[in-house]
Amino acid sequence: MARYTGPTTRISRRFGQPIFGATKAFEKRNFPPGQHGPKLRRKLSEYAVGLNEKQKLRYTYGLLERQFRRTFETAKRERGVTGERFLQLLETRLDSVVYLLGFAKSRAAARQLVGHGHVRVNGHKLDIASAVVKAGDEVEIKNLASSRQLAQRNLEENRARPVPGWLTLNAEQFKATVTRLPNRDEIASDINEQLIVEFYSRF
Repeated sequence: MARYTGPTTRISRRFGQPIFGATKAFEKRNFPPGQHGPKLRRKLSEYAVGLNEKQKLRYTYGLLERQFRRTFETAKRERGVTGERFLQLLETRLDSVVYLLGFAKSRAAARQLVGHGHVRVNGHKLDIASAVVKAGDEVEIKNLASSRQLAQRNLEENRARPVPGWLTLNAEQFKATVTRLPNRDEIASDINEQLIVEFYSRF
């Protein structure tokens, strides 16, 4: 299962935002990493700007380059605007949906929840985090005390985080429906996907 397992606070500091969620370490040192501490940065080249945007999105979803690039190539072959379709494919991964519903506190935790068999899709166990859900699919936590206790704890902790409009959650039944695919304005507002499309078009 392709995933990023390296340092998280350092990555958040590089991009100036809590990519892996807010932490006390990032709040205390929210400037770029390096031995010289806060300092002015030189102007980035066009290539570096595209690379940074790509890396920021890749780390957000916790993927390694190979799987991230493969998802982009899938989006490029499909109908529609490549950048928007790319974001849709990332956002509708099963681990991402589980995270957005509040069943897990992070995408990494959601990936683990799926991988350990706690999640069912359309009544069947699905332990592949990269599986992409479709409109009409039903996602639920397995009807097992340990699974639902874990999900309940996370739902309570994530109560302040709103569920996107393209998902309908029934928290009491630990079940949700994918009512439609997400619109562009419902996904990663701080990402310029056109820069990523242009970056990959160089190769």
